[in-house]
Amino acid sequence: MQNGVAGDRPASDEGEGTRMGIEDTFNDAVNKGKEFFDQNKEKIEEALKSEQAEDISDKVLDGAADLAKKVAPGSAEQIDGVRDNVDKAVGNE
Repeated sequence: MQNGVAGDRPASDEGEGTRMGIEDTFNDAVNKGKEFFDQNKEKIEEALKSEQAEDISDKVLDGAADLAKKVAPGSAEQIDGVRDNVDKAVGNE
């Protein structure tokens, strides 16, 4: 805006400040998340290997596997294999 009159800027500049603001906000959130993870890495890893995480992951994985079997009933064996591999990565069993 020049001389207090709207519309003096080229159309390509409109919204650029908003877009940069959103990108800055997103980048700040990502960086804060990284910092939080780095500061709490051991606690997070312990939580992921806890009995509670195992119970929750089993329920979620069982539900997802059951749904997948309904959608693709001929692939039950493959679905169970994928479910078991994912389960090994989360929880304590």
